[in-house]
Amino acid sequence: MASERQGHETKYSFNVLSNKRFSFLHDRHTSELFMKWSMLGRITAQAFNFDQYFHPYKKHDFALDFFKDPCVKSNLKVLDASGLWKALDSEITKVNVEAVPCTRTSMDLFDALYSCGILRPSGHIVKCFHDFYADFDELRNMLLIEDSDNYEIICREDREEFLFRLFKHFCLGGELCQYEDVVDPYIETTKSVYKDLISVQKDPEMKEILVTSTVLKVSAYDDSGLCYPSCKDEEQTFAYFIVDPFKRHVYVLYHCFGVGLFSVPEKEAK
Repeated sequence: MASERQGHETKYSFNVLSNKRFSFLHDRHTSELFMKWSMLGRITAQAFNFDQYFHPYKKHDFALDFFKDPCVKSNLKVLDASGLWKALDSEITKVNVEAVPCTRTSMDLFDALYSCGILRPSGHIVKCFHDFYADFDELRNMLLIEDSDNYEIICREDREEFLFRLFKHFCLGGELCQYEDVVDPYIETTKSVYKDLISVQKDPEMKEILVTSTVLKVSAYDDSGLCYPSCKDEEQTFAYFIVDPFKRHVYVLYHCFGVGLFSVPEKEAK
């Protein structure tokens, strides 16, 4: 739902946390996988802090304040049409904010993939025929085709989870994605990114590990229309805000669909 603020009592202020290091962005193996999936150089994460307590019911106000903040406008990275990184620097007039369920603290959501003909016991992905896509497989069939035999192996509720969304994004990749023959790289990368972004704590009464982060999928508009995460609406172009209400941090996971880098930069290859 699009939101435009009209007179509000709370305004968040933000500062960039330039020293925050996201491990998955500096890991050579992950960078090589992003390169293979045509996402390298088109995916990034940034950290900001904010000055007031975050209330999930004020998620639209939070997002609109974020995009209007001078520090954000001069530091938030976006890819332009030529594939170069730049600061957003747009006058945002409204936002769309979707609350994304984020409750998973283990990878058992993906166990079902091993028992339904999508994967072989070795983890190899079963190939299948498709009318339009060459070299199609049962994993992408399950991810994309609602009337496929295995679509409901992952229930609709679990498909909405941030963990599954990350997995799907990595499986589908960028414009020149080279798909994996085995599922392990997708699951390992999903776990790595998820762990890097999500905050958890132990419930003292239930003795369970619980996710404390709130995840929002966000897009923004200026007077010309959609401008963030891109001016083009594409499923593999996304921006997620991962909000830690206790630390008062918000992490921005961003990807713009297109042709990724063909080599790992030296600073990431170390």
